[in-house]
Amino acid sequence: MSDAQAISTEDSDQGSRRAGFSVGLSPDEFKRAFRNHAAGVAVITADDGNGPVGLTATSVFSVSAEPALLVFSVSAQSSSAPTLLRAEHVVVHLLAEGQRDLAQLCATSGIDRFADTSIWTRLITGEPYFPAAHSWIRGRVVDTMSAGTSTIVAVQALQAQVPEGEAAPLVYHNRTWHSLGDASRLDPHR
Repeated sequence: MSDAQAISTEDSDQGSRRAGFSVGLSPDEFKRAFRNHAAGVAVITADDGNGPVGLTATSVFSVSAEPALLVFSVSAQSSSAPTLLRAEHVVVHLLAEGQRDLAQLCATSGIDRFADTSIWTRLITGEPYFPAAHSWIRGRVVDTMSAGTSTIVAVQALQAQVPEGEAAPLVYHNRTWHSLGDASRLDPHR
């Protein structure tokens, strides 16, 4: 099947169901559909009292400016999921192009992401964070919702560090890290 062909959305002949939904796209078809949808890269950290965890995510987005709310999703397969889902507060780091090493660190399985104590510390409120991140938002978890094999987490923003000026964001597209800069800008009048 070529990329230009439509991806099947019909239910399977077996009529199997998961969590009340008809089975539609296979996981591979769904992933292929989203490979061409670029997303900003973030790292989410938390500590529920059992030690810090970090997770790289492309599912972070703003929901409301008043009150300031954002959401992200956590896969049940992530080793960070239990802590993130028990934590009352999280820190969402929005990464710039030069911070791919931080994104890769928190995306790598089976390692101690906080072994290098020179790259992270704790906020005065206790949450672990990476000071080198372009910007970060500390927030309180206000709601969660189960969604398939993931959990959607809603966070009320309480505090942020946002530097003056712009930075090219780190973006994930088609299984590769990218940067957006002047060369990627489109003419707004076309």
